[in-house]
Amino acid sequence: MKLPIATSNSQQSKELLISKDISEPFRAMPIVDGNGKSGLSNRREPGKFCGEIEQPQVFISETSSVRLVFYAENFTEQTYFRFDSKAEQQYEVYLRYGQHPEMYPNRRGEVVPNTYCERVFRDCRMQTCYVQSPAYPGIYPRNLHCKYYLNTRLPFTKLHIENEEFNVDGQRCENLILCPMKSIGSDCPNDYIRIYDGKDERSPIIGTFCGMGKFPYSIIGTGSDLFVEFVTSPAGPLLNTGFHFNVAHWPGHVETTGKKNGTCDWTFTSTALAKSGDKQGLFWSVSHWYAPATTCSYLMLGHPEEIVRLYFPSFRIERIEAPIRKWEGECGESLTIYDSTWPDDSRIIKTFCDTFSRPLEKFDFVSTSNALFVRFESKTGSYSGSSLYYWAHYDFFNNSHYGEVVRDTQCDEVFYAWHQPEGKFTSPLNTLVYKTDGKPIVCRFRFLSVRRLFARVLLKIENLNFKYNQDSCVNCWSDRVDKVTLVDPLRNSSRLCVCKENQGQFSYPVTLVSQGEEAEVTLRVDSRHALSNYFKSNVPIFEGSYKFIHGPLCGPSLLGPSADGKLKFPFYVNPNLRDKPVSCMWELRIHPDKDLWLHLDKLVFASSSKSCSDAKLEFFLPSSHSPPSSPSSNGQSNYFNPVLGLPPFHNHQQKPHSQPLLTLCGDSNLGDRKIEISSQLPILSAQKLQQGGPLTIRLEASTASKLNFLISWTELYQLPKNPDGSLMTSRITAEGNEECGFRCPGPEGVCIANELLCNGIQNCPSNSSGLHDESEVNCKTTENKFFVFNIQFNISWMTAAIVGGAVSLLFCICCVFCCRCCRRKEPEDY
Repeated sequence: MKLPIATSNSQQSKELLISKDISEPFRAMPIVDGNGKSGLSNRREPGKFCGEIEQPQVFISETSSVRLVFYAENFTEQTYFRFDSKAEQQYEVYLRYGQHPEMYPNRRGEVVPNTYCERVFRDCRMQTCYVQSPAYPGIYPRNLHCKYYLNTRLPFTKLHIENEEFNVDGQRCENLILCPMKSIGSDCPNDYIRIYDGKDERSPIIGTFCGMGKFPYSIIGTGSDLFVEFVTSPAGPLLNTGFHFNVAHWPGHVETTGKKNGTCDWTFTSTALAKSGDKQGLFWSVSHWYAPATTCSYLMLGHPEEIVRLYFPSFRIERIEAPIRKWEGECGESLTIYDSTWPDDSRIIKTFCDTFSRPLEKFDFVSTSNALFVRFESKTGSYSGSSLYYWAHYDFFNNSHYGEVVRDTQCDEVFYAWHQPEGKFTSPLNTLVYKTDGKPIVCRFRFLSVRRLFARVLLKIENLNFKYNQDSCVNCWSDRVDKVTLVDPLRNSSRLCVCKENQGQFSYPVTLVSQGEEAEVTLRVDSRHALSNYFKSNVPIFEGSYKFIHGPLCGPSLLGPSADGKLKFPFYVNPNLRDKPVSCMWELRIHPDKDLWLHLDKLVFASSSKSCSDAKLEFFLPSSHSPPSSPSSNGQSNYFNPVLGLPPFHNHQQKPHSQPLLTLCGDSNLGDRKIEISSQLPILSAQKLQQGGPLTIRLEASTASKLNFLISWTELYQLPKNPDGSLMTSRITAEGNEECGFRCPGPEGVCIANELLCNGIQNCPSNSSGLHDESEVNCKTTENKFFVFNIQFNISWMTAAIVGGAVSLLFCICCVFCCRCCRRKEPEDY
């Protein structure tokens, strides 16, 4: 029996209400949706409905034409069927078309021509794509092979059911005892839907589903395409109503600078991050489906001198809601962080587990090397992403150091002379140091040597970059401000403290020369503003240089105070040091209220010494606390950071350095210039010498063989003058006067100590008369004067010789007598 039902409006659907007496089962009843005039029809292979129904069922056609074909083995009075039909507009079928169907004509997809249930969905967004079984929300036809091509603008495509029931082959008959309801699962011998992760059936299969109930999963693909296949058996009951899925994209996709290997293995490098222009990278937890026994990895790899920081702005740990495989044990899914480039179990920093771990948000996980490895493992798999939901940030920090790091400290470094005699140093390049929890930030840089290598340390602060601080720097040493201090442990008076307010008071570079083999620079940063001022700053707070100076060839670094003395270079001959660079600094100390006369006994530059860059000898008065450290120094910094590639950044006005009293450079064409140079060394008055420190003599040479010299000095006393301009000779008293024991010839009124008279060294300055303390006239009158322990004896040379011989003979007799006494007391051997 054939019962065609048709309407004239193509926008209408035909709703059939079918009922049948249960006492007389029918053989089969095909329902043909559509006709030959329309390409949208299942007339070729419509399948058959069979079995019994106790409750009325609804079939809502896809077209405006429906044909029912009823088959029965024996048509009697007890055989009957009944159905009602009516035509409905789209807006009346709300469950199928949703709200405002006229605004979304392709909400149910675009039908592929000459097919019944192949549909294409493009650029799906929330509530714009409905993936439905044919005839939904009524019973679906038989013998279907439907294909749905789903596409979203962004990954990851999400297929989910909101409030609707899922019923695909969920029940074979209405009798619950004979045909219990089938729960949703993957054992599907008759009707099923199959979901593929891709564009077509050649893509990986996510899962096959059938059954009845609330669909428990949101299925999320790895890309922007999903393919859904719906297959029904040729014959089946008039019971199952199919499915209704919504399509959207899950906001787990982020554009990242990493390189993807496979489905979920990533490599993030600092080079790629720098090219992107971002200061930090990010990645998310696995937001799409994955199979059981899945392992995903994230490798963050920096340059050799970098470290990696990883932290989670958001982290949640939930139960596994959509497992593909059931797991009853502990830790079905885990996330492990390794301080390594691979999953080294001996370098585990932290492991998070779905069953017992607590998430850590905004906590820094920092590597000790240039790599950090994160590994996600799942024993269960998932249809809709990981139970460990996290949003991770990573960044790289320059962890290079010029010195040796002191363990268990914030940022301390040590510089040893035997490792590198000179170099650069800066405030911590790793700005993670400034990310503290309120603790003070103190970084100490110690410079250590031994006297057999170098006797002094030269420190220079080249550039400073202090930023905002709410307190003023009135007293640099005690105020709570950002500051840099330079300290010589052996000379507290020469310590320096530089802060933002007083940095313009110093001559740049700020220089400290230690008196001994040790010096220290300390950086103190106010923790209240450290994070906002310096975290992730490309410019260090300060940049400086160091140099260990005054090697063995220089001899003692401290000279005097004494009535006279000599400074010789080289201090001794060492062929191994002859061709090495040399830097010496001597401090010549003078007794209070004494003048100083310097004279060159010898000064020879090597023939290869052509300019000041080869060898230079400088003399600085006590007012020059920080003499330049190199031949080319002129008070301006030409420092260039090799790590950051940054030019000098301080722009405050620099105070010029004090000029040296005298500078001597090599010029082989002039030979020995000691006479000419000595005339350029005036007598230095006590007033100039008491301006704050000793006289400084500085030597810089490319090699130790570039020059040798001998400098002598004498302490003098200049007689004051009367108001009329004459010398105050009343100050000259009896012989032995400590201040003026001998008045040097000449009108200058210069005196020297008695012990310097006729000692074989000229201690009086030269004058026009040609006379001095070693002149024959002065020494003849003192030839019978001998000084023993500063006691004068007026005896002749002959007497002195006889007395000396007698004393020596007496000493020898005493020694012989003692030896004989000792032998007599020795016991006899038996």
